Amino acid sequence: MAAYMIFDIEVHDPEQYAEYRKLASPTVAQYGGRYIVRGEQAQALEGEWDPKRVVVLQFDVREQALAWYESAEYGAAKAIRERTATSKAIIVEGA
Repeated sequence: MAAYMIFDIEVHDPEQYAEYRKLASPTVAQYGGRYIVRGEQAQALEGEWDPKRVVVLQFDVREQALAWYESAEYGAAKAIRERTATSKAIIVEGA
């Protein structure tokens, strides 16, 4: 079953975050993932969620998504994201 990683990211340093995007993208592909959504024009329709930048990644299976997230290849990019943005992330399986 497909797995989706959903990130809500508030970028604090756009210049440095651009470097994260450059480094992260190839690692997603390397682990068989693909970007479904990368957008900053999110609008909450219910509840008190106020997303800033939403990113949705799709992987074939949950294990593949977690392998990417925990990989050394993604680690360098992840460190930049953690330094330049505040993030929330979940993983969910679905059709």
